[in-house]
Amino acid sequence: MLLKIKGITKRFGGLIAVNQVSLQVAEGEIFGLIGPNGAGKTTFFNMLTGIYSPNEGQIGFEDRQIQGLKPYRISKLGISRTFQNIRLLKEETVLENVKVGMFGKTRTGLWSAILGLRSSKKEEKFVTEESQKIIELVGMNGYEMEMAGSLSYGNQRRVEIARALVSRPKLLLLDEPTAGMNADETKEIVQLIRKIRGNGTTVILIEHNVGMVVGLCDRIAVFDHGEKIADDKPEEIISNPAVIEAYIGKEDDKKETEYAAN
Repeated sequence: MLLKIKGITKRFGGLIAVNQVSLQVAEGEIFGLIGPNGAGKTTFFNMLTGIYSPNEGQIGFEDRQIQGLKPYRISKLGISRTFQNIRLLKEETVLENVKVGMFGKTRTGLWSAILGLRSSKKEEKFVTEESQKIIELVGMNGYEMEMAGSLSYGNQRRVEIARALVSRPKLLLLDEPTAGMNADETKEIVQLIRKIRGNGTTVILIEHNVGMVVGLCDRIAVFDHGEKIADDKPEEIISNPAVIEAYIGKEDDKKETEYAAN
């Protein structure tokens, strides 16, 4: 297994945001994480990426324990993420935004760049070339010199995904990648996620669009009040009584899941 999580818990004072969650994600999977607002999903992501340290439990990534490591160290190990709220540098170009994602992977320092040393120039060329490859992968070629703040919402999402991908992570965490998108934009992001998996990156995504998750993911975990209440294949999840009660709604409201992510 690429990721093995055992009994992680996160408390904020007297509030338990995530409670004794265990799950495993295999290499090459697209793994979905759903649940109501406040269920602990983003807190869970924050523990995987080192923003929060769990109070209890273990997070194993490629057979190494990573709980409590700093975010930059976890990033170097091969875990990258996007955020629910887009965090682009709006006054910088698409290319510059994507290049930021290589921070931590470069070796030359500030003075090398200032002095224009050969090593710095060589590395800058490599970073630019890698960034342009990823921009093309996410379908944003031709937009390299556009200011990020001038882009449509959907294209800003693509740039954010590109920035997370440029470091070539083994595991990509996407926090609500289709939030605010229409059906056509959502299908484009679904196709992009499949392409990312096809290029060898494992994906975990948080989503409120249940039908999109059901059509896209190999397995789905469901959170409710900080606890994992289900972890199964999509067809089992949508018929699970506990999931229906907590998240999807009554049996006759299951039309939400009819969207097919083709």
